[in-house]
Amino acid sequence: MSKKRVLTGDRPTGRLHLGHYVGSLKNRVAMQDEYEQFVMIADVQALTDNAQNPEKVRSAVNEVMLDYLSVGLDPAKTIFFIQSTIPEIAELTIFFLNLVTVSRLEQNPTVKTEIRDKGYERNIPAGFLVYPVSQAADILIVRPDVVPVGEDQSPMIEQTNEIVERFNNYYPAEPSVFKRVQARVPQGGAARLPGIDGVSKASKSLNNAIYLSDSPEDVRKKVNDMYTDPTHIKKEDPGHIEGNVVFSYLDLFDEDQTELAQLKESYTKGGVGDTEVKERLVNVLEKFLAPIRARRAEFERKPEALQTILRNGGARVRAEAAETMRLVRRAMKIDYF
Repeated sequence: MSKKRVLTGDRPTGRLHLGHYVGSLKNRVAMQDEYEQFVMIADVQALTDNAQNPEKVRSAVNEVMLDYLSVGLDPAKTIFFIQSTIPEIAELTIFFLNLVTVSRLEQNPTVKTEIRDKGYERNIPAGFLVYPVSQAADILIVRPDVVPVGEDQSPMIEQTNEIVERFNNYYPAEPSVFKRVQARVPQGGAARLPGIDGVSKASKSLNNAIYLSDSPEDVRKKVNDMYTDPTHIKKEDPGHIEGNVVFSYLDLFDEDQTELAQLKESYTKGGVGDTEVKERLVNVLEKFLAPIRARRAEFERKPEALQTILRNGGARVRAEAAETMRLVRRAMKIDYF
């Protein structure tokens, strides 16, 4: 039996960090054996709010690709491609725009939140407002079965499925051109890694993340800056685990959970200082990141290999996209020749 198809990806706005790893990359490494996996570097999406800084987006494409390969995504199992190299996505977006109202886009919870966070008010770039429509085209161009998303992105999949149903209703075909996609949401806390400041989740824009490519010195500095327990002033003071960023990271990356449980008990009772706990995390993260850095360095020495992987992946997706658009044009009665 053929494998089900999954599509996922990232906006290239900078290097990826540990939050990306626990939220999506780890899952993708596992999925590449279970699914036919497509991974998109969404440069067009990144330009919706970086239109005046295209060099930032361009340089980040290679950074993101290096991060993918360094964590174990395998080009023999996963198809990588750059969004802007698939012109059929733009064509499909134009057709989909006729199926969505402006008011519906303005009520999309994800869009509403980002409009507020970016301070756009009524000065919303049109490309940003129709982002859910272009994202639906990104997804449906390869007609996947599954799309992994965070909880905050679920409204995007709902909107995509609304477009699927409306397209199939307006333009019936046998079989239907598109099928509803299934959102795959990570379970538990692994979907959100806190930032080192303890205020919000790890984020590039907030500069509160540990990157997959950070040096040992950078990791140590960031761990030392981590928010712990403000009431745990002296080693003998009882400490709190909940809300303590250091323990949040240890929960996810420490391989010796039995020893970690003992450390938590000692910290809670009093008798373990923050310095000791942070030193443990430094060692845990170094063990995790060292092989990732080594693989990254290896691929950095082979820039032509990155180009080949992306070129080959783009060719594969263009073939898929051409077939999708053939079916779309036929259903819409615009297959004139």
